[in-house]
Amino acid sequence: MASLKKSSELENLIDIGVNFTGSAFKKDLPQVIERATTAGVANMIVTGTNLQHSDDAIELCERYPHILYSTAGVHPHHASEWDDKTAQEIHSMAQLNCVKAVGECGLDYNRNFSDPKDQRKSFEAQLEIAADLQLPVFLHQRDAHDDFLSILSRWRERLSGAVAHCFTGTAEEARAYLELDLMIGVTGWICDERRGQSLQQAVKDIPLARLMIETDAPYLMPRDLPENLSTQLQERRNEPLVLAHVCAALAFYKNLDVQEVAQQTTQQAKQFFNV
Repeated sequence: MASLKKSSELENLIDIGVNFTGSAFKKDLPQVIERATTAGVANMIVTGTNLQHSDDAIELCERYPHILYSTAGVHPHHASEWDDKTAQEIHSMAQLNCVKAVGECGLDYNRNFSDPKDQRKSFEAQLEIAADLQLPVFLHQRDAHDDFLSILSRWRERLSGAVAHCFTGTAEEARAYLELDLMIGVTGWICDERRGQSLQQAVKDIPLARLMIETDAPYLMPRDLPENLSTQLQERRNEPLVLAHVCAALAFYKNLDVQEVAQQTTQQAKQFFNV
């Protein structure tokens, strides 16, 4: 990929999805953030996946103001934990200045760690919070496309914005999301020569104006990292320092200049998350 050679020149990128609250980054988060900012990542949105992790994400934002922002929500894997107290706490968290979206919320029928009925209830409740506070939603969908679209379509007009985080689907699924005026989050999945082919094709038809970039660190490490990046990473742990590489891959598959992709996805992330 010729465009990848330019990725080191990119600046002021925004990683719209990092998972900094788990054990993977417990020992060296300051160094991880320093490597990211040195690599041109100006801001990172820390994903809230349940009450505790949403609270932890807010604490990280307080430690790294103007660099980290967060979401607050309950991932479908934790949907069985949803109750009135959870709803009240997420609603309160979402009103803090550093919290820029409700989520990660949605449906995941791949593993069904929570019963699908509980997932749908939790999802709708979080859409209601987002609509009430006029915050965008940070969305997760896996093997639940039809139910996801059905629920989201009922709420979309009341929502200020929505992004399909870590999109790995088909061109047909992308078109359905675009019809609902969703933004699309692209990760290092696009760099995977085995599993990323449908995404590589899908992004060709997704307007640049609807795309944002993310690493989903510590997950989804790009499989084609150059040695100068891979040697900075712990084995099997992705970091936001590779965001420029993801951006360059997106530019390659869209046949666009990498600087244009970087600037536009950054501007869209700034507007979407109000940072």
